[in-house]
Amino acid sequence: MNPAERAGRNRTISLSPEACAELERSLLFPSGKLSAAEAEDRLICGDTMNVAPLLPERFADLLILDPPYNLDKRFNMRKFSRLGDDAYLEYLESWLTLLVPALKPDASIYLCGDWHSTAACFTALSRHFKVRNRIVWQREKGRGAKSNWKNCAEDIWFATVGDEYHFDVAKVKQLRRVIAPYRENGRPKDWNETAAGNFRLTCPSNFWDDLTVPFWSMPENTDHPTQKPEKLLAKLILASCPPGGMVLDPFMGSGTTPVVARKLGRRFCGIEIDRLYCCYAAERLRRAEKFPAIQGYRDGVFLERNCRLPDGGA
Repeated sequence: MNPAERAGRNRTISLSPEACAELERSLLFPSGKLSAAEAEDRLICGDTMNVAPLLPERFADLLILDPPYNLDKRFNMRKFSRLGDDAYLEYLESWLTLLVPALKPDASIYLCGDWHSTAACFTALSRHFKVRNRIVWQREKGRGAKSNWKNCAEDIWFATVGDEYHFDVAKVKQLRRVIAPYRENGRPKDWNETAAGNFRLTCPSNFWDDLTVPFWSMPENTDHPTQKPEKLLAKLILASCPPGGMVLDPFMGSGTTPVVARKLGRRFCGIEIDRLYCCYAAERLRRAEKFPAIQGYRDGVFLERNCRLPDGGA
């Protein structure tokens, strides 16, 4: 959409050609093997198939993978065409194999997919790593279907390189409203009673229903067609990357992973083939310095969707 046609309250990030030209100066276009220092906190513009062999060995604590799903989808000037099941698995393997050397022995991996591609995602991961869980997150919105169930959920497969890995459950607890509070001796048991309502701080499950897909009124929104919420990436990074650790995202799109990594005090290396999306990422990183908040995450806890905090905030 032309930025001039947007509604006045539309906060979607848009860039002029002049702004893109300026932001491109911060991008890295590698031509040879990179050291850890050269890859740190960089946005790399290039094809992951070409860039992956240039990455430093054993430098990433966390690998976040959000490749094109096995659907017909246009990404700016490029289109991904749906493949047969075996061909899509071969596609996943083609670049996943190249990324394995970049991971530390205690690294974790998250691979995103939908119901079309989830079987291939599991198979590809299990060939290289120890698959530990499947997260299902509710997209909140989805197209209706007359002859099938409405699709409003996606999968994220969780795997690790080995048996030793970082996982900090205390950093990803969620503040949930208590609907039917239980009392013991007349006092709240494992929950807090406040003027704003009753709340319990809980450990996260593998079903996430508290996420909002970025849309036009959110300052993190861009014109990328499959942008993930910052809140979603915050959960993955806080749980599976130690403070100061390195997060690698070889399909970074408009930069959600690097942006959230910076906001949470982690280092990052993002790879994206499309220059415009790289410029979105660079602009979002610039804004993150001034606006470090993550919608739906406050005071070290994750909030339910549309939740009113005990202090009266939202």
